Amino acid sequence: MALKKAVVAKALSQAFDIPVTVTYWNGESETYGNGHSKVHIKLNKKISLEDLAATPTLFMGEAYMNEEIEIEGSLQELIASAYRRKGSFLTNQSGFKGTILKALIKSNNKKESQKDVQSHYDIGNSFYKKWLDPTLTYSCAYFSKDNMSLEEAQMAKMRHILAKLNCEPGNTLLDIGCGWGTLAFIAAQEYGLSATGVTLSEEQYEFAKHRAKALGLEEKVQILLMDYRDITEQFDYVTSVGMFEHVGKKNLALYFQKVHHYLKPNGRALIHGITGQSHGLGVDPFIAKYIFPGGYIPHITEIVTHILDANLQIDDVEPRRRHYQKTLECWRANYLKVYDETINEMGKPFARMWDLYLQSCAASFEAGNIDVIQFLITRGSSGQGLPMTRCYMYED
Repeated sequence: MALKKAVVAKALSQAFDIPVTVTYWNGESETYGNGHSKVHIKLNKKISLEDLAATPTLFMGEAYMNEEIEIEGSLQELIASAYRRKGSFLTNQSGFKGTILKALIKSNNKKESQKDVQSHYDIGNSFYKKWLDPTLTYSCAYFSKDNMSLEEAQMAKMRHILAKLNCEPGNTLLDIGCGWGTLAFIAAQEYGLSATGVTLSEEQYEFAKHRAKALGLEEKVQILLMDYRDITEQFDYVTSVGMFEHVGKKNLALYFQKVHHYLKPNGRALIHGITGQSHGLGVDPFIAKYIFPGGYIPHITEIVTHILDANLQIDDVEPRRRHYQKTLECWRANYLKVYDETINEMGKPFARMWDLYLQSCAASFEAGNIDVIQFLITRGSSGQGLPMTRCYMYED
């Protein structure tokens, strides 16, 4: 049954910590909050009580995709305000119980993982090339200096990761979830490592293989199309950037056990990923359905527990929340330049969905309910093979 306007009005009046104006399906408008309205929400049709109560972010996200909801003003600012507002129905996950929750928390076996990864990354390299930087790096950049371009910040991120490992030329590196291969290429070119990258994405695999050949790195860089759980070798170093968010809640313990197994004694790993900063479910229905099926954002304490349970020791922990917010804002600025092109190629609902995804993720980092953390860990005593202080990480 359609939700009465009064009920919708009450929910929206308590959903944000900034003043907003809402125009309802009957043409009436109301402003909620004190001060000048920053965002105008237009509801073009009545909305269902059952759907809104069950999965509010999925319902509202689909309504936005299908132009049943229009937003004038910053969508990122609106979503960030909902995250900051305690008790907002848009971020209240208390109703995600029983079958809904079970459906979102997947087993992430090898077949499911391959299907999930390909559903996201095999949209096509041409799509990602439109709005990523030229390195095709799809993870948090590192804006270590003012006025850096996105490409410069992505290169700085990869060099900072390898610097943290205190790499020695001639050693070996495994990059779990290697994407389009740039980290492996830099490891070989600039640090003298023999690098192996592993991915489940056929598009990434084909691109990285051809790129390695074009760079003359076929003897130094090996790209494998396989599940990370099937690796049998050991390495001096392991990197994994933006990967543990995809392994699923049930596989996190195994993931870190595998990192331990892949490291030689006293080997070091740099694990970089998104963590939850509050004890939520770690899964959003909209993201799970349309963006990252099988994904799970663990609380930071989960990650630390799994690291220690895998008999690994922590050398360094570095938060990068503001860097990911800025990265997403750069991606979104790039995406807007190809927005009309995306509509022509993928359809308007897809184009609006991706814009919503980029802005909502930026908002989530802005509000501080998620972070991105780099964990430097060792198979062996903490600090083995590393300098006594952190200064080495920042030397040119």
